[in-house]
Amino acid sequence: MPLYEHVMIARQDLSNAQAEGLIEHFSTVLADNGGKVVEHEYWGVKTMAYKINKNRKGHYAFLKSDASAAAVQEMERLMRLHDDVMRVLTIKVDTHAEGPSVQMQKRDERERGERGDRPEGERGERRERSFGGDRRR
Repeated sequence: MPLYEHVMIARQDLSNAQAEGLIEHFSTVLADNGGKVVEHEYWGVKTMAYKINKNRKGHYAFLKSDASAAAVQEMERLMRLHDDVMRVLTIKVDTHAEGPSVQMQKRDERERGERGDRPEGERGERRERSFGGDRRR
């Protein structure tokens, strides 16, 4: 079966238990339609870049699933009809990444990977910057 990754944003006024209950509810929807949730993560309450339905924050959840397209469409349909779910994003992937998602990794682990394991304070060479080309006065 195809592999999918889903990110869901729920309303900020839900409790953590209610937000995790939404994950379980939509996991059972997939299971009832012949799919399964391989892994799920609750990312917590995060501030959004812009307001959605007058909400500044939202409960973020991440699900990795192995389900047919029909099962995923049914789950997305029910998510969009649910009053507590504000946004849903589903992506079809070739393989699921091992380990926790980037959101769940520690900050220092993410920085170490981005910097290419350079020692602290060591930088690459700087180039001369030219703003506006050659100016003659």
